[in-house]
Amino acid sequence: MELSRATWLITSLSPGNGEKMSKHTVSGGDVPALLAHFAQLQAKVKSRTGNQFPIVTIQEAGLDGFWIDRVLKANGIESYGVDPASIATSRRRRRAKTDRLDGEALVRALSAFKRGEPRVCAMVKAPSPEEEDCRRVCRERKILIAERVKHVNRIKCLFFSQGISGYEPLRKNRRTRLTELQTGDGRLLPAHMKAQIGRELDRLELLLAQITAVEEERDKLLAMETHGTITLADTEAAMLCNITGIGSEFAAVIWTERLFRHFDNRRQVAAYAGLAPTPWQSGTIDREQGVSKAGNPRLRTTMVQLSWLWLRHQPKSALSLWFTAKVQSNGGLMKKCAIVVLARKLLIALWKYVNLGVVIEGAVLKAV
Repeated sequence: MELSRATWLITSLSPGNGEKMSKHTVSGGDVPALLAHFAQLQAKVKSRTGNQFPIVTIQEAGLDGFWIDRVLKANGIESYGVDPASIATSRRRRRAKTDRLDGEALVRALSAFKRGEPRVCAMVKAPSPEEEDCRRVCRERKILIAERVKHVNRIKCLFFSQGISGYEPLRKNRRTRLTELQTGDGRLLPAHMKAQIGRELDRLELLLAQITAVEEERDKLLAMETHGTITLADTEAAMLCNITGIGSEFAAVIWTERLFRHFDNRRQVAAYAGLAPTPWQSGTIDREQGVSKAGNPRLRTTMVQLSWLWLRHQPKSALSLWFTAKVQSNGGLMKKCAIVVLARKLLIALWKYVNLGVVIEGAVLKAV
């Protein structure tokens, strides 16, 4: 299924019809019409072959989210969501791209996947509604923090254009200081600029109130015993908060973005965060291209930030000692490259800690 806002293009390959693919279009979001078309396909196949075959669908994971996948599975249809970037495409200089060609490529990828070729594409694991809803708290806070930075910078720029510096909009005395400020040439603030800054402060204070409300929801989520079908108390989130240097925000992001998933080994953990290495080997050529950056960008950013704080709060841990020795061996250079490696090692260590109870060597835990 090639999904768009206006139309859905269904490309189907039916048993007993050779290699010919049929195409049908329904209005975007029209689930009854989609299910009716599937029923027609099954009826045609049964009249042609005499057997009843199940429907297997594939669609790209994108802006539509996972609701379509849930609707299809609720109606007994085997559904798959695929990472669009994982589907092989032509390497020609000018590649033709249409919904018809994309639909045929999805059908071929699904056929290869069902034949047992797991590397033909990357299937996306759809989270449950409860797991998806838990993510929104930390993601909303990140958006609000970015908006707060924009408002603070805008206010400072307005003051700087009048020769005023040293004003901090995030302090509690931001309103009282506004009446006392003078421009660089000794004048009071102009009336229209003062009104504009006042409106900027109104929006900033609204953002601060929303950030506080979101953080309260986050703390409540970490403290409550259960949330839907997800048990939080005395599990991953609580164990992460028990490590010195990991607060509520880091624990919430790491748990909601990764720890609710199941991984078979450490390579899958690093690959999901986009911290897995990408070698380039061909004949005598053997070089490293850096991390793949193909995984969860929020988790990857959080782990790099946590790695810098880990060096400060856990200086005696084995990971911090490894980082120090690695940087010193290079003469103090390559710190940014080494911190990415430390982020991968720390993520794997945290995964072992919350799943197997293996405490990170040398790490200090908070007093319970």
